[in-house]
Amino acid sequence: MNYPLKIIIDFDGTLTAEEQQVTELAEMSLAALAQDIIGAPLHQLAADYQATRSRLLQAPHRYCWEVNSLVASYSDEGAFILNTTTLQVMLRESQEYARAVAAAFPRAEYDPVVDCTNHLFHYHTAEISPIFRPAAREVLLALVEDPQRRPVILTNSLDEKVHRHLGALELGELEGLVTVLGDTRQYDMDPEWTHTFPHPERCWERVQVWPVDDLHSIDLRRPVYYRALGKAACDGSGLAVVADTLSLPGALPLLMGIPFFLLRTGYTPQWCADAVRDHPLGYVLDDLAGLPAALDELYQAE
Repeated sequence: MNYPLKIIIDFDGTLTAEEQQVTELAEMSLAALAQDIIGAPLHQLAADYQATRSRLLQAPHRYCWEVNSLVASYSDEGAFILNTTTLQVMLRESQEYARAVAAAFPRAEYDPVVDCTNHLFHYHTAEISPIFRPAAREVLLALVEDPQRRPVILTNSLDEKVHRHLGALELGELEGLVTVLGDTRQYDMDPEWTHTFPHPERCWERVQVWPVDDLHSIDLRRPVYYRALGKAACDGSGLAVVADTLSLPGALPLLMGIPFFLLRTGYTPQWCADAVRDHPLGYVLDDLAGLPAALDELYQAE
């Protein structure tokens, strides 16, 4: 390999164990809905949340995180994603909740429910101290010490929040070599975007929606994320992306021709692992600690 490689690593769920934090996030979100946004009793919101979550998990392919009427992610792809989707479905299905949310977010960027759940996620994850995966520090140090590689932290949040959280890893003077690719809005779906991508199996066919299997199709109309990846590579660097979910951070890079490493967690659906493994540029990691060796194997084979 004779060019620098940027390893774009998703923050929530990849460097951090979001499954250990999602209960706290849900509780904080429900408290904010009760006190500041809806005004309904907390016990009522909590009961509705649990009932909605249970229903989603019975048929996760039927329930999605929707933005601009397009599917950003299926409900079961991540612990935080399940929380966001549960809140969205709960708020949309209740006329009482939907009216209160619309009143609280009258000038919504997307729609009131999406703006509400975005607000709850970003505001409260900034307050929650992250629980890092055991290998997070070791992997970042291994990458920054390699002159041909640079870790770049991928997030939908703002750079400042992630830099502040990374301080807990105590990387010392090497922390300055870890950059953040923030506000990527992987969920920003644009039905008017006309860009197409080669089909993974039929390269002569161009698609905007990747038909993964009989139950799942991933919409690629994510121009903000597309531009963010393009900007990351504009200095001539090669790219590889590492994340714990497929639809939000992984599918677009794969169909752009960028290698993608899916970190398999306790919440990873089998359909996601199968789709990544079946793609010629897809790789499944069973442990974040295996990332440096997987990168060595991939690029030594070129």
